[in-house]
Amino acid sequence: MPTRRARIPATKYPVERFTLGNGLRVVLTPDRSAPVIGVAVVYDVGIRSEPEGRTGFAHLFEHLMFQGSENLEKLAHFRHVQGSGGTFNGSTHLDYTDYFETLPSNALERALFLEADRMRGPRLTEENLRNQVDVVKEEIRVNVLNRPYGGFPWLTLPPVMFDTFPNAHDGYGSFDDLESATVADAADFFRRYYASGNAVLAVSGDIDVAEATTLIERHFGDVSARPAPERPDFAEPDLTAERRTSYPDKLAPLPAVASAWRVPDPVTDFTGYLPYVVLAEVLTDGDASRLVERLVQRDRSVTSVGGYLGFMGDPFDVRDPTALLLQSHLPPGGDVDKVLRTVDEELDRLATDGLTDGELARTQARMATHLLRDTDAVLGRALRMAVLEQQRGEPGLLNELPRLVGEVTEEQVRAAAATLRPERRASIEVIAGGGR
Repeated sequence: MPTRRARIPATKYPVERFTLGNGLRVVLTPDRSAPVIGVAVVYDVGIRSEPEGRTGFAHLFEHLMFQGSENLEKLAHFRHVQGSGGTFNGSTHLDYTDYFETLPSNALERALFLEADRMRGPRLTEENLRNQVDVVKEEIRVNVLNRPYGGFPWLTLPPVMFDTFPNAHDGYGSFDDLESATVADAADFFRRYYASGNAVLAVSGDIDVAEATTLIERHFGDVSARPAPERPDFAEPDLTAERRTSYPDKLAPLPAVASAWRVPDPVTDFTGYLPYVVLAEVLTDGDASRLVERLVQRDRSVTSVGGYLGFMGDPFDVRDPTALLLQSHLPPGGDVDKVLRTVDEELDRLATDGLTDGELARTQARMATHLLRDTDAVLGRALRMAVLEQQRGEPGLLNELPRLVGEVTEEQVRAAAATLRPERRASIEVIAGGGR
């Protein structure tokens, strides 16, 4: 008799939502268990939004937001956060850019002032622009050009799978595009995308809701009201024939391959999307997973294998179009064709024969553990709720994710596996050492 699956309960983090007169959406989730807060501001602009001829601009602008603001000189943001005992950062994604701090709760007003001040306007000067262009170029050198497997597969696979500029272009940017950026370009980008109506503020942790609301209204209420720009339709057709290419990497010690298949819309078809999130983990999460057991342990045709949803790795922070990815590193002289054939065999076997006793429950328990761990910290909670509000208007979905993952059925996982056919696959191969 099959093992009965344990029900994974929902969490119960409180959620308070409101919108200021200038269009800024606010999410508060109090937790008085420790005197710490997480503050996150998410703008609905990412790599897919940057214009042609300005590749890398979304990421470059993230850097510019740390170079001083309306009332603060360069490096003041750093000094005020760190001087309060806090940490901060920002990051650029396909569909949004975020800025965030973790601070002692007595520094809440300071964090709100800092974020509101740069929402009013960063210091966009020629000196700051040229300096940060150089910083981003150095990041590209370090993280892509001079690193083994640099950009694999998040930069190298999208242009194989997609045809349109928003989905296919290099989000880190070309040196030519970065160097040709002007202060006027930056100012236009700010006016268009960094509007209060295009942002979400989330605060999690040791807060009093009434007090936090008053402080938010005080600091953000007079930010100029600008509506969110109309979001373009980034949709494009699914593949009807397999696509595959390769490129040499002189720094790579081993060959590698990554494949991707389109999946349902994560926002408008969340029920259809979730089985693919679970399927990726069934295939690759842990030594007992399907592809680790077959490719690594039994066949020894790869040295490692991983699977995930979304080109940047978080299944719950991306819009359509997106994909399920599998990537592997092979031993010297490894056979990429054999690896792809084996993946097809395992997908067919899963779709036809189903899962073994306990396989799904084990995978779902691990997934729920990761979800709970990631949102246990107040900053993780603030960031996740901000993105859920931004993309869905539903920050409370954070509470439901572990339970919803646990409710995915074997039949849904099998049906998802059946759709991952070779004719819908895009693959890219890394040739180690620059040649065969």
